[in-house]
Amino acid sequence: MRRPLPHRSQAGFGLIEALVTLIVLLVGLLGPVGLLLASQRAEIESYQRAQALILLQDMVERINANRSAAGCYAVTTDTVNGLPYLGTGAAAALPCALGTVQAYTLANSDLAAWSNLLAGAAESSSAGNSGAMIGARGCVSFDAASGIYLVSVAWQGKGKTAAPTAGLGCGKGLYGDEALRRVVSTTLQIANLY
Repeated sequence: MRRPLPHRSQAGFGLIEALVTLIVLLVGLLGPVGLLLASQRAEIESYQRAQALILLQDMVERINANRSAAGCYAVTTDTVNGLPYLGTGAAAALPCALGTVQAYTLANSDLAAWSNLLAGAAESSSAGNSGAMIGARGCVSFDAASGIYLVSVAWQGKGKTAAPTAGLGCGKGLYGDEALRRVVSTTLQIANLY
C-alpha cells in the first residue's frame, strides 16, 4: 500500500514548528538569565555597602580612641566637593601636629592605615589591591560651629540610583555620573569635659 504524498501547502510545516519551539525556549531562558544578572548586581551592591559601613565605623572608633588629637582626623577642607579625601587615588594625608607627640603620631598612622584600607590593601591579587569597594574614598570634616565631625565613605555603584544629598560631598564628581556615587556617613561629637 502506498502512502499518500503530503500536499504542497503542508510541506515544511514540521520545520516551522521546530523553529517556533526553539524561539519560545530561547525567550523563556532569557528571563532567568536576566534575573540572575540582576541578582548578582544587587549582591555586589550589598557587599560594597557592608564594606563601606565597616570602614566608616573603623574611622569613628579610631577618632574616639584618640580624642586628644581628634582635629588631626579632619582631613577634608572643602566639604562641598569632598576634597581632599583618603583612599583610591589620594595623595598622602598632610601630617598633623595637634596634641601630644604620641597622640598626633597615632592620628597620622590611623589616617594612613584608613587610606590604605579604602584603597583595598586589606586584600590583594596579582592585579593589585582588591579588598575594598570600587573607587573607595573617605572624608572626615569638622564643623567648628557645632563641634561635629562628619565621617563619610564614598564608592562607585554598579547601577544608577538617586544621587547623594548635597551635604554629602565625599567623592563628588569622581565617578562620572553622580547617580553612580554611593555615600554612607555618620556624625561624631566629642564632648568637652572639664
